[in-house]
Amino acid sequence: MTALRLCLERIVPPRKDSPVKVTLPAIESATDIPAVTNALLEAVANGQLTPSEAAALAALVEGHRKALETADLAERVAKLEEFKGL
Repeated sequence: MTALRLCLERIVPPRKDSPVKVTLPAIESATDIPAVTNALLEAVANGQLTPSEAAALAALVEGHRKALETADLAERVAKLEEFKGL
């Protein structure tokens, strides 16, 4: 099995990502996300990024959006609990 894996790695080497250089707007809240996705679309249209690179970056942006949303919801729940005296 190991020999087969070694042969396959030589025929089809593992994908190695390279750094991507693109300037994106800062994301301070979820309302900033459309500007970032627009910048990604423009970068693809201008040939700065491949569609797969843009998709990978968009996935990172989506993860960041979820983190912002979670933090915002936690803050709102804490304020409600404080208001209710819980």
